[in-house]
Amino acid sequence: MSEVVLNADKIDLVRERRTLLDRVTMTVLRGEHWALIGPNGAGKSTLLGILGAYTHPTRGTAEILGRRLGRVDVQELRKLIGQVNPRHPLESARTVREIVLTGVTGTIELVPRWTPSDGDLRRADGLVELMGLTARADARWPTLSQGERGRTLIARALMPDPPLLLLDEPATGLDVAARERLLAGIDQLRADRPGLTTVLVTHHLEELPVSTSHALLLRDGQVLASGPAGDVLTTELVSACFDHPITITRHRGRWAATAGSA
Repeated sequence: MSEVVLNADKIDLVRERRTLLDRVTMTVLRGEHWALIGPNGAGKSTLLGILGAYTHPTRGTAEILGRRLGRVDVQELRKLIGQVNPRHPLESARTVREIVLTGVTGTIELVPRWTPSDGDLRRADGLVELMGLTARADARWPTLSQGERGRTLIARALMPDPPLLLLDEPATGLDVAARERLLAGIDQLRADRPGLTTVLVTHHLEELPVSTSHALLLRDGQVLASGPAGDVLTTELVSACFDHPITITRHRGRWAATAGSA
């Protein structure tokens, strides 16, 4: 039987009398790669916050890596989850290698007087290489392109070797070439780590890696469709999700969306 990594059962999230999530249910198995897709304000990042143990649902249950929110130390649970946020609040001019090493301690900055082990250094260099950043390992954060920053943050999130990786719009602000390098890096990562489970948030189908296996469409905080990506990412369902006629095509494993009917 496949291992359940994430299980959300009829979860609601209400803030200031506003329902942000409405009876959302999803089950993610080990090794699956999900995309959360929907228009702005649909609740994608809100749901990701619950899956990352940063937000508790108002109603319903959420189990992450076999641990139920409300019955677990979330600080300990978060150590098992790799989180990638392109709005990473780093303010100092750290190098790529130093930023990746902060994944060991789960901090934004390097911890004072903390010394990484030889194993930490080897792992950091291996992840830097995996993400195609070896030549930029000593480059500092302010000099990195958006694409380089995104790949650096993925390497950082992987330092503790988490079984679950959450990516919140990792291609935000990237040009086409940088986006393609980032997506190729994600595909390679997934191929190299078959046991890794990922959830990626986006509202652009062009930002989905080829390795995407499943998708969930959110509209107004409700699940419109959920399941294998090929069954969910259709012209009919995506058009309904965005309340606009959108033609969906797929070529060499990549999706594309075009406004208007085919």
